[in-house]
Amino acid sequence: MDYVPHTPADEQRMKQLIGIDSLDELFADIPSRFLLKEALALPPGVTEMELAALMTDLADRNRRPALTLTGAGAYRHWIPAVVGHVISRSEFYTAYTPYQAEISQGILQAIYEYQTMIAGLTGMQVANASMYDGATAMAEAAVLAAKTLNRKELLVAQSVHPEYRQVVRTYAWANGYEVVETPYLPTGQADLDALRRTVGRETAAVLIQSPNFFGVIEDITPLAAIAHPPGSLLVTGFTEATSLGILKPAGSQGADFVTGEGQAFGNPVNFGGPYLGIFAAAEKFLRKIPGRLAGATVDKEGNRGFVLTLQTREQHIRRERATSNICTNEALCALAAAVYLVCLGKNLKELAMLNIRNAHYLRSRLLELPGFSPAFSGPVYNEFAVRCPDPAAVNAKLQAAGIVGGYELGRDYPELADGLLFCATETTTKADIDQVIDIIRG
Repeated sequence: MDYVPHTPADEQRMKQLIGIDSLDELFADIPSRFLLKEALALPPGVTEMELAALMTDLADRNRRPALTLTGAGAYRHWIPAVVGHVISRSEFYTAYTPYQAEISQGILQAIYEYQTMIAGLTGMQVANASMYDGATAMAEAAVLAAKTLNRKELLVAQSVHPEYRQVVRTYAWANGYEVVETPYLPTGQADLDALRRTVGRETAAVLIQSPNFFGVIEDITPLAAIAHPPGSLLVTGFTEATSLGILKPAGSQGADFVTGEGQAFGNPVNFGGPYLGIFAAAEKFLRKIPGRLAGATVDKEGNRGFVLTLQTREQHIRRERATSNICTNEALCALAAAVYLVCLGKNLKELAMLNIRNAHYLRSRLLELPGFSPAFSGPVYNEFAVRCPDPAAVNAKLQAAGIVGGYELGRDYPELADGLLFCATETTTKADIDQVIDIIRG
């Protein structure tokens, strides 16, 4: 039907009905300092054709680099064509939460398969679908731990991604918790002695990442041995999901929660998202974890079917018992991850090995350059930190050649003002790396 605005007569009848003389009375409770005093400076209206031309011009200003050497939480991987084919089907990309199981078997099964694969990769008993991103997943786990144990302190290693730490601090502030950060070692790993000295009876959770922000792999077993004696929980995380193809699952090493960023599983880097928060936990937290859980069951005729088993959300009838205000299940991104993982199968390990080999080749070539040295001595996955005389100058040279260089660590770590964080994936070829070295060498 056509849109017909309210006529003056319509407005008058509505005002009479609710007992006001002017529309301003509707906003009487809003302090005047928050009210707009003048009309918005909006441009005049344009035709559809003119608007399309404007949006095309804006889109054309985007520049896709020929090569990206920055990881730091967002990773460029090859995505099989079947991923885009499946998620572009209308029954998937228009779906939200599949409340009506009888008409949502496809997406419910996809979510169930996704959860099953994530639980297997992380070594945990249960995984949800899903969080906004890796940062909110870690923060949700931290808050869940604090509420479960009724404790107020969260220990976070400084080797955790700086933006993840910021989100944890925001969640903690909102809930009245204290965040204590612990240092890292020359290896780039969390300082176990500092953690051991700091953890106590008020510590709800110890938060670490592996691979951490520096790309360094953490040994999780001793971290669990530090966290658990005083009754604290261990929350582990990651930003590079493909590392799950080769690293020992954190769940088998004593982690209580495994959280991370799933963007690397079939989701492209699109100028800032979307991302996919992975959240897996031990079975004892089944009824407390945020998000949704899809489960397998049988119908009255004995046929296999799928349902939403748990929905610990704020929007339902018993919303006072909700454990989170996460209001989406990122179903489309989770579906992309599921299709991606099915495509790779056991080849996920080989993919991880390609990432390792390319990263180590890039690292060895960079260390050939005058003034370049390793920032840390710990083992790395597909990204690593190096020190160099002038990080900004290095990136400027690469930028001039259409290449996005390393992440300048001085932004978040003043003590690493001379540090650059580089990343290489299976999409980074030997020729690419050799070209990068030639450009930097000048």
